[in-house]
Amino acid sequence: MEWGLIIAGIIIAILFFANVRIVPQATEYVIEILGKYKTTWGAGLHVKIPIIEKIAKKITLKEQVIDSPPQPVITKDNVTMQIDTVVYFRIFDARLYTYGAVNPISALENLTATTLRNIVGELELDGTLTSRDTINAKMTSILDEATDQWGIKVNRVELKNIIPPAEIQNAMEKQMKAERERRETLLQAEGHKAAAITRAEGDKQAMILAAEGERDARIARAEGEAKAIYLKKKAEADGIREIREAGADSAVLELKRYEALVSLSNSTAAKLIIPTDAVNAVSSNVLFTETTGIGDITKPAPKPVPKPPADPCCDDK
Repeated sequence: MEWGLIIAGIIIAILFFANVRIVPQATEYVIEILGKYKTTWGAGLHVKIPIIEKIAKKITLKEQVIDSPPQPVITKDNVTMQIDTVVYFRIFDARLYTYGAVNPISALENLTATTLRNIVGELELDGTLTSRDTINAKMTSILDEATDQWGIKVNRVELKNIIPPAEIQNAMEKQMKAERERRETLLQAEGHKAAAITRAEGDKQAMILAAEGERDARIARAEGEAKAIYLKKKAEADGIREIREAGADSAVLELKRYEALVSLSNSTAAKLIIPTDAVNAVSSNVLFTETTGIGDITKPAPKPVPKPPADPCCDDK
């Protein structure tokens, strides 16, 4: 009897430990009882009933990636290109994921391909090449809405590569080369234009500065000449004032007049016209000179040599 209890205890312990399950983090187990959905185990320690309960599916809740191979897609302008996509998704409902579709991953891949063909079929080649963000957004919205019944949440869709035909690639390369050459020409023209404007501005500033310098130099020369004339006239005025203070007005003025006449007559081509007042002045000056003796430059006549006295002896003979 005791041995029977021990054996039964051992069997119960084996069955218990055999049916203990530890569910990892970010993982869920779908449990069925007699072939029917019962519950979903989350992370932690669980014990299932032997034989009656079973684990139908183990599902990870982490984000997953589907990298679809390149597939042919025809654009609106009948250009066939190869496009491959990358879909990022995660499972948010283990029950729907288990019972919503036979193979949810395959269904998602096929849905991605058909959605891509529908969207690109409405665009032309240039629009397809320049509208990646628009295509990604539309595909994400459509796939996310369609996969809700499968317990799948589509986070984002990215176009990995867009490969047009070889002749289209050659035409695009030529177009890009022509566009780059055009931009280079425009940039060179803009550079030449800027350089010409800069040179013209420099020449303009140089001419303005030169004109200002010439103007300042002329002003300085004029001021110097005016000052020199002023100082000369001032010196003459001071000399006349001193002469007047010395009391020799008439005589000095007459001498100045003579000096002016002499300087005028020094020129070989000069014609000297003496007015009446000048003749009167000369006459009065002669009278003044004879009276005072000032200004008389005529040398006096030599005195006569006296005759020697007569010699009585020789004269008689």
